[in-house]
Amino acid sequence: MEQVARHKMGLEELPRVQAIWEHPVFQHEYRRLERLERDRVFCRHGMRHLLDTARIMWARNLELGCGIDREVVYAAALLHDVGKAGQYEGGEPHEVGGARIAARVLDSLPDDLAFAPADREAILAAIRGHRRLREGAGMLERLLFQADKASRACFACPAGVRDACSWPDEKKNLDIRV
Repeated sequence: MEQVARHKMGLEELPRVQAIWEHPVFQHEYRRLERLERDRVFCRHGMRHLLDTARIMWARNLELGCGIDREVVYAAALLHDVGKAGQYEGGEPHEVGGARIAARVLDSLPDDLAFAPADREAILAAIRGHRRLREGAGMLERLLFQADKASRACFACPAGVRDACSWPDEKKNLDIRV
């Protein structure tokens, strides 16, 4: 009965996403990134950004009738910046390192929580393509690309120094949009 009530409230559990969050490799990279961004003035890549990205992706998925599984959407969003610490420390583009780290995480999930091969590949392609949308991108990749940008509320920059941001104005989200 409680599971039905949670479902009606939109609070379904996402066991595969929870397993990603709890995964030691993900936790190591997430904590490493938190330390590196502790004093960052502009947008951070913490849980707020990851979940905002996931929620925008999910809303767009529903609006467009894409039919992508909720856990696939949330897994891609949760993992999309997992390579950011490596970019800060070693210069490797975070979409490249992130896809490699995400593959390690996804490939080591228990069998009962593993994603289907096509979903795994879609998640990794979305991570690789979330910074620069490539021609022929799949729908998950398109959703992640768009949601990652829309999740940044540049128009209400909490740092209060929007003009000092290194992002060019054409990349900034200067209006309320999803």
